[in-house]
Amino acid sequence: MPESTAAYRPTPRTVPTRARERAAYDRELVHGILDEAYVCHLGFVRDGAPVVLPTLYARVGERLYVHGSTGSRPLRMVAADGGTERADGETDPGLAVCLTVTHVDGLVLARAAFHHSINYRSVVVHGIARQVTDAGERRTALDAIVDHAVPGRSLDSRPANARELAATAVIRLDLDEVSAKVRTGGPNDDPEDMTLPHWAGVVPLARGYGAPVPSDDLDPAITPPDYLSAL
Repeated sequence: MPESTAAYRPTPRTVPTRARERAAYDRELVHGILDEAYVCHLGFVRDGAPVVLPTLYARVGERLYVHGSTGSRPLRMVAADGGTERADGETDPGLAVCLTVTHVDGLVLARAAFHHSINYRSVVVHGIARQVTDAGERRTALDAIVDHAVPGRSLDSRPANARELAATAVIRLDLDEVSAKVRTGGPNDDPEDMTLPHWAGVVPLARGYGAPVPSDDLDPAITPPDYLSAL
């Protein structure tokens, strides 16, 4: 799907069965949610059972890159998987996955226990993960993963050497079958509960950064770089 398209196309897997009014397919919203998080959860099926793993990732255009060791379970499965059957009956090499990212923006406290909730922003991506084998694309992906955590860091660290690259694997997942879901606002109490003597409202949550703590063996002459202050 070209990046110029304003929204992703809904599919049966990306239309929620509950709270459909919270679903969104706006490309800018999806990208913003993905770019703000550090950790995704990668789900797949192994030996007939579901597996979900937290891992680092980065978005480059309309692709997500997921980092891992060459010995990790999903990376071995992508390399060894015999293929996933498509709707047209053909075999698509790769591993069928579901990737999720979630931000919690607030705790929603209602008068009734049933209506307690959270304000959140989430993205769900369905697709076929494939291992990145091109050397140039792998370096681009690994630099993007480093810079996703701390923008500018990839240029301020030693690049991976041949031994490290051999121990590192990357899988890619195209942003095609994608949806976002967002909840905002206060509690949805029932009218008959409005006079109950219980506090109701939202406790906001926000991400914060502490002052950088230098490594014990760092040369005292090396000061924190400007890009850390920018965080």
